Amino acid sequence: MPSAFQLAVEGLRTARPRPEIEIESTRPPQRLAPYAYALEAAVVEGEDDLADGRLVLLHDPEGHDSWQGTFRLVTLVRAELEPEMAADPLLPEVCWSWLTGALEARGLAYGEPSGTVTRAGSHYFGGLSERLPATQIEIRASWTPREDRGGVPDTAAHLAAWCDLLCQIAGLPPATTGPVQGSGDAGAGVVSLPQRRGPQVS
Repeated sequence: MPSAFQLAVEGLRTARPRPEIEIESTRPPQRLAPYAYALEAAVVEGEDDLADGRLVLLHDPEGHDSWQGTFRLVTLVRAELEPEMAADPLLPEVCWSWLTGALEARGLAYGEPSGTVTRAGSHYFGGLSERLPATQIEIRASWTPREDRGGVPDTAAHLAAWCDLLCQIAGLPPATTGPVQGSGDAGAGVVSLPQRRGPQVS
């Protein structure tokens, strides 16, 4: 296993999320890259999961044309929306800006971002007809973290930014101190949201 990948993984393993986030390693996807490491996380309040997500670190020592680098971060983040938010036409753009804003707020250099923001609605029938309609927002994204002179990205700081995104889509206010050990300012340029279930756009 390349030393650069080992150091990058160590940065993810030693990061400390804020108390509302439960995080653990999970089996990474196969065949996307020669080396991969994955984490799953959930924002938990009492017995409620406000948001959950997965972050995957990929590494190809030979480099990858579409990545423009040797590392790539891939994520899936999702949360349930409050009913009044579901029909907001600006919601996808705002959710995407939360991702890029979380990275930029911590002063992180990155390239080649790409992804999708999806709204999915569920209506229940038959034995489930007593349930209220539900809408979920889902962000799928990837980006290339810039490497330092040793060829290793600051994965702890990228994880911190990802946790910021996870908390924001869950409706939690930003932490007053850095929620995950890493470089950058956790609160710079981040608007505090009232604590609630699901993201708010206003």
